Amino acid sequence: MDIYANIPLFVSVVELGSFSEAARRLGINKSAVSKRISALEQALGVKLIQRTTRRLHLTDAGRQYYEYVHQAAALMQQAQDALASQQGAVQGSLKVSLPNVFGQRHIAPLLSEFSRQYPTINLEVSLDDRVVDLLKEGLDMVVRIGDLPDSSLVAVKLAPCHSLLCASPDYLAHQSHPRSLADLRGHNCLFYSYFRGGLEWSFERRGEVSRIKPRGNIKVNNSEVIRRLLLDGMGIALMPRYLVEEELAAGTLVPVLSDYQAPTHGIYALTPERQHMPARLRVFIDFLKQALAERGANW
Repeated sequence: MDIYANIPLFVSVVELGSFSEAARRLGINKSAVSKRISALEQALGVKLIQRTTRRLHLTDAGRQYYEYVHQAAALMQQAQDALASQQGAVQGSLKVSLPNVFGQRHIAPLLSEFSRQYPTINLEVSLDDRVVDLLKEGLDMVVRIGDLPDSSLVAVKLAPCHSLLCASPDYLAHQSHPRSLADLRGHNCLFYSYFRGGLEWSFERRGEVSRIKPRGNIKVNNSEVIRRLLLDGMGIALMPRYLVEEELAAGTLVPVLSDYQAPTHGIYALTPERQHMPARLRVFIDFLKQALAERGANW
């Protein structure tokens, strides 16, 4: 048996914590993964993984083996990426995670054109607002919005992201118009629970930074739902301009406290750190940057 051929499979099983997830990433069936891991253990003469009905556990030998071979697997992938980059090969599979609403509104309309330009790239796109682990989930790239935590990931800025306070004219017709941040305490503030700024809203006005903890009766983990609640006259929310640009233009939503400026964030493509970026990934990032710029994406 070729032990080396099964190293990437063993690494995938460990990183994903599941035979079935490893099978899905590698495009083979679960029984084949189990058989190849068993064959690897037999060839090495040690038990690497303890299997239970609910989860997998590495043995001491498995942990030691993984510490060595996951580095080897990473180097093997870098070597393949380097060769593909030199040959200019733009082909293969590309797994991407996008924020739910931004992905639907602003990336989904671009995918058809990208696929027409690069028909040899197989795109697998998932939409999810949660924080995902690129390596564990076998992703090549994620798009995320806001301040980025320190990490070993490589960040490429695709576009700016401006936010503003807004509400519907109907809501403001039945409430006193806020004239300062302190006035927001008397309003129903709708809060996005995945907000990267934490539990406070931060604003700058005349060179001074002010913060307020919004209060309201609805907290949602989906910004599209908050947009709907705003249109229904349920309160005030801090919204990214890319999500409400049409409503602002139509007047169905209006800015609130326009002289208070929320911090400008970025829309980023995050990729694993590597010496050679695969050509298929590079062209996808370049395509998104250019397409968003051409669409006037100055949010």
